[in-house]
Amino acid sequence: VQLQASGGGSVQAGGSLRLSCRTARRTSSNNGVGWFRQAPGKEREFVSAIGWRGTSTIYGDSMKGRSTISRDITTNTVYLQMDSLRPEDTAVYYCAVARGPTATSEPRNYNYWGQGTQVTVSS
Repeated sequence: VQLQASGGGSVQAGGSLRLSCRTARRTSSNNGVGWFRQAPGKEREFVSAIGWRGTSTIYGDSMKGRSTISRDITTNTVYLQMDSLRPEDTAVYYCAVARGPTATSEPRNYNYWGQGTQVTVSS
């Protein structure tokens, strides 16, 4: 199973980042893909997810209105565009492949997880 998350980095508050999650076709072509994040000392938190066709999306409260998820089926890549970043968005961001085709916010519905990419937002 291959999940490769990238695009993290350090930005100032108000800045933007675009995260990418490259997946192996056999693991994601018919599956939903989601993004989660975890800050030090905090629980894992749902950020966003997209269905296998790319037409269904859901967002967690933390970044709703400041993020956009999309997927390129031809390259098996899911993107998370994050804007107006805040210091509280600092976390390791993980992408994951769901067991089924729909977008879902429940971690138990995901069976493949990537290694994570660090996002640091300074004030």
